Amino acid sequence: MTDYYISKKRLLTLFVTAIFLFFVIFCRLFYIQVFWGQDLQQKAMDQWTRDLPLTAMRGNIVDTNGNVLANSVTAYGIYIRPQSVTDANRVAEVLSSVLGLDYQSVYDKATKRGVSEVTVKKQVSYELAQTVRGYDLEGVYFAEESQRNYVYGDFLSQVLGFVSYDNNGQTGVESYYDKYLKGINGVLLTETDLTGKELPEGQLQYIPSVDGLEVVLTIDYVIQTVVEDVLDLIMYQHSATGARCIVMDVTTGEILAMASKPSVDLNNLPRDDVETLMKYSKNTLVTDVYEPGSTFKVLTAAACLEEYSKGNANAFSATHVFTNNSRSRIIDGSKINCWSTHANGKHSNQTLSDALNNSCNPIFTDIALSLGKDVMYDYLVAFGYGKVTGVDFQGEQAGLLVPESVVTRGDLARIGFGQTIAVTALQLCNATAAAVNGGLLMQPYLVKEIRDSNTGLTVKRFTPTVINRAISEDTSSQIAQMLEGVVTNGSGKQAYIEGYRVGGKTGTAQKFIDGSLAVGKYVSSFVGFFPADSPKYLALVIVDEPVGQSYGSIVAAPYAKTIFQQIINYKNLEPSL
Repeated sequence: MTDYYISKKRLLTLFVTAIFLFFVIFCRLFYIQVFWGQDLQQKAMDQWTRDLPLTAMRGNIVDTNGNVLANSVTAYGIYIRPQSVTDANRVAEVLSSVLGLDYQSVYDKATKRGVSEVTVKKQVSYELAQTVRGYDLEGVYFAEESQRNYVYGDFLSQVLGFVSYDNNGQTGVESYYDKYLKGINGVLLTETDLTGKELPEGQLQYIPSVDGLEVVLTIDYVIQTVVEDVLDLIMYQHSATGARCIVMDVTTGEILAMASKPSVDLNNLPRDDVETLMKYSKNTLVTDVYEPGSTFKVLTAAACLEEYSKGNANAFSATHVFTNNSRSRIIDGSKINCWSTHANGKHSNQTLSDALNNSCNPIFTDIALSLGKDVMYDYLVAFGYGKVTGVDFQGEQAGLLVPESVVTRGDLARIGFGQTIAVTALQLCNATAAAVNGGLLMQPYLVKEIRDSNTGLTVKRFTPTVINRAISEDTSSQIAQMLEGVVTNGSGKQAYIEGYRVGGKTGTAQKFIDGSLAVGKYVSSFVGFFPADSPKYLALVIVDEPVGQSYGSIVAAPYAKTIFQQIINYKNLEPSL
């Protein structure tokens, strides 16, 4: 009886153990299939297949009217599968000769063991690829690739940016909107044996690539062309080290043109000289700062009028007459001079309009000190200084602003007329736009739409964005009217266009190099807009180190006039006077 129960107990134990083991095995299989299944399937696929990449065609970049500025053309990647090579010498001879490669390097790739596939060369033209195909080389394969092409070479080069050899955006719009432009790569799978040799009866599996989306810029090709031609003319006529320009729609923040000279040919980049590449491909209008000089006086004037309208006793009205006609001011023991000698009563008894016309430094020093640092810094912030504009472009700088907590009276006095502050060209452009467009600080932008070029479907649309109100509409209208006077009667006369209401402000600032003033080196500029009674187009022209004359009124203003005249012709705008 005892033996019977012992046997029964053993059988039960074996039965339970068997069930447990089956349960463990089942759980293991379940885990492998559910959690490891995809990885194992991929490993099996890798063992029995070889793949060639099918690079997606990168999306076009077009201007606001649909003119293609950057597109993609078909090129080829050439690969070797060593296991399939039957004559390594011939493969090396042909490829090195046709593609201009080192024979030994190609031979080493053709005879390399332990790899399924090696790259011989990428971005090979259609013509060369067809030549190689004609030799019918065993073990040599081709894959279509996308090669970036910039239709106009060095046109808009710092804005468009460029891509790497692998078609990844590296700078400019190409980089900022890379996720939309690059598309999704495909693949061509071929069955092989365990050694990596293609099976004669093996199946092919084709997974197509998905092309990138089209990016539509706010840039207008015609206006951009005018700007680039004008900058080339400036460089030639003034032997400048550089010239830059932004044209903006002040009502929306759209950037209609943006260029810097010298520039770089995007189809022939000096990739082996990184210093040169970065120097000429960098968009300095967004990434570099400079002392704006007198063009900054627009902000001081706007702050003065806005504070007067609010009842600030330290502010001055538009009709107030400044009677201290001394050429200089002594602030904390330091002398600040006007550019003019004030001889023969020049600059005597000036109103704010007169001070803008004459670009008189002492008046703007008086205004800044009278308003005080708290008020002045409120307007610096309101007009976007000391922070990025938010433009859709990588590498934007916020400018340099002395912290309010440590700013001295001398600092504040100089800030009033555009010194002791460093700004980007885009910041100055955007702040001036806010001063004349009704008082709204807009967010500037370069791309207005992203769409599928095959279907025409819009994937993403960008619209004007108001950052804040900087000043009232009334103050803005007064500033626009005063700046029109600068062009009609003051230092900006060379931007005057008969029959059209143009406003603007000149600027000439001595350059700082290694922390000290550089003798004889200036940044000359002019920021202008039209029509002055209802501003739409604004242009900032900056000339770096012109030879000979250095005043913005002479070096920059006439070229802004040319740009405005061409816009008038292009848009067929009727005279407003």
